[in-house]
Amino acid sequence: MIALDDVAVGDALPPRSFPVGRADLVRYAGASGDFNPIHWNQRVARAVGLPDVIAHGMLTMALALRVVTDWAGDPAAVTDCSVRFTRPVVVPDPDGAVLDVSGKVRAKRPDGAVEVDLVAAVDGKTVLSRARATVRLGPHG
Repeated sequence: MIALDDVAVGDALPPRSFPVGRADLVRYAGASGDFNPIHWNQRVARAVGLPDVIAHGMLTMALALRVVTDWAGDPAAVTDCSVRFTRPVVVPDPDGAVLDVSGKVRAKRPDGAVEVDLVAAVDGKTVLSRARATVRLGPHG
């Protein structure tokens, strides 16, 4: 686990790219119980005005937070997170989409927590805004 003493405001987290394909959506639907057809049926997605099948919002958020949990070294270190969904992640068949995520340390709080801002985009277009996580790190490196 990364130590609080080793972190400075402005530090960049290692960026990650996450491929998202139709099979990922099916697996997530099974794990989450969210079988809404806009996540797997192109005809239904288009009938409701979407350009194609879209990824589950919670899957998008979870992938973005992986940047933070991988950096922190412990998923339990994340004590809070929030995002605003800016646009859906469209997952065309057969190529899917790629979610690009980067992060930066926004603040070190007096209580020892660190605030991290995230940027999540597909094809250069932001899909999550106001994405932030609060992380409790160990005291020494």
